[in-house]
Amino acid sequence: MKSRHIKLKYLIMGVVVVAFLTTMISNLWSAYRMITETLTENTLETNRVYAQKLASTADLYLEETFNTLKFSANEIANSMDDELALANEAERLHTQDHMFNAVVIADRQGVVIGISPPSVEIKGVTLTSEGPLEALEKREPIISKPYEAVTGKLVIFISHPIFAENGDYLGFVGVTIYIKEDNIFHSLLGQHYYDDGSYVFVVDGDGRIIYHEDPSRLDDVVLDNEVVQKVVNGEHGAQAVKNTKGTEMLAGYSPIKLADWGVIAQRPTEAALAPAASLVKRLAMISMPFAFIALIIVLWMAAKIATPLQQMATLTERSLKTKKVDELNAVSSWYYETYTLKNALVKSLSLLHNQVSFFKTQSSTDPLTGLTNRRTMDTVLERWTKEKVGYALLLIDLDHFKNINDTYGHGVGDDVLKYLAKKMQQYKSEEAICCRYGGEEFIMLMPYTTEEEALVIAERLRVDLEQTTSPCGRPITMSGGIALAQEVGDIPSKVVEMADKALYAAKQAGRNRVLVAKHHRQ
Repeated sequence: MKSRHIKLKYLIMGVVVVAFLTTMISNLWSAYRMITETLTENTLETNRVYAQKLASTADLYLEETFNTLKFSANEIANSMDDELALANEAERLHTQDHMFNAVVIADRQGVVIGISPPSVEIKGVTLTSEGPLEALEKREPIISKPYEAVTGKLVIFISHPIFAENGDYLGFVGVTIYIKEDNIFHSLLGQHYYDDGSYVFVVDGDGRIIYHEDPSRLDDVVLDNEVVQKVVNGEHGAQAVKNTKGTEMLAGYSPIKLADWGVIAQRPTEAALAPAASLVKRLAMISMPFAFIALIIVLWMAAKIATPLQQMATLTERSLKTKKVDELNAVSSWYYETYTLKNALVKSLSLLHNQVSFFKTQSSTDPLTGLTNRRTMDTVLERWTKEKVGYALLLIDLDHFKNINDTYGHGVGDDVLKYLAKKMQQYKSEEAICCRYGGEEFIMLMPYTTEEEALVIAERLRVDLEQTTSPCGRPITMSGGIALAQEVGDIPSKVVEMADKALYAAKQAGRNRVLVAKHHRQ
């Protein structure tokens, strides 16, 4: 009579298959989760830095605008009765750099006495709209909230008071930016660097959109958006959020301080995480053939391992009738076979674990340049801080990189970034680590390096870039800032902050130079 019990050979083979599939699926799922977390963190940080840079650019523009208007106000203070001089000054303001849509000069009663372009026929008209009235009332530099001007256009009004030498208030000179027409924001902000549903928009202090790539969204109030609420309160950062259309987005935000506005840079979560599925699929495609070959080998070994046990079972049953145990004694020990099976299973799965380990290593690098990414850099700095490793940090920013992208295209721009990464690797020491910090910013971490040594390395890199033709067909230049960990108490964020200040000073000093941060303890 045949036994209805499962044979040990098939039981072992079934356990092997289940264990193999469970482990493989678990590892692939873990890899997918790790990739999505990394992509999410990188996208949030990228958008945070991007929004912060755009906000800084906008602040600089507004500060420059105030300075321009102040200069103009001083120039025309003694010419308020000279129509030709006022007309010429209004035309000069309007045509220089084409930054403003319209320029108006008004006296202390708000009557227009100078206008450009002349096609705006309001000369001699008393201005009663919100922006001019606010300027007349406050008698100080202002940036208005969006309002409808006497021309019927939705505008933002920026003005500066005009005072006589004796301090008497004479009026104001102001410029308007037409929100729903081409304006300076299109030049300053442009389009988001990802063409996948990502976009940048600007809101005023009331949560009203004053710049958006989609003109139909202008003047919409979006205070229901959690990120908008934070940025209008002066906060900056990054977080996942749903936009007003219900789309999940990864957003970075930063306030424009001079105007009480805020910049938000958003990328659809789905687009940001799209590479995760393809990367895991690629991992599976690479691993599967080897894993299945290993599985076939393990199944064959399992069958071979079960054979002695089946022999033992047969011989044991026979021994009940024959009372002989000699044949049973000749069978190999069960414990030895179990040990062999266990080791075979571990070996069959080693390939998949190696592939997962390999992918983890790959996830620690920037996919474009091959340098260490921001996440891994932070881990290294934390370890160095705990181990009290002294180091120098060089923060690098390519000069006028946006012009390279605009002139030659983002493909060439990517080639330039890879070119810089390769140059950095050439000049770094064996212990140094090169990192992509974000966008066109890079960091070189140099352990046990003095200020003089770090400056020599940075200058060699800078001179090489300046004298070598890059992928865009001409040399590129870089600005750099160096900070030493021991100078700021070995706090990584402070080291980066000091290097960034030195980099900013290098930019202000004319670019194409490297400066060392100076920090004095209290």
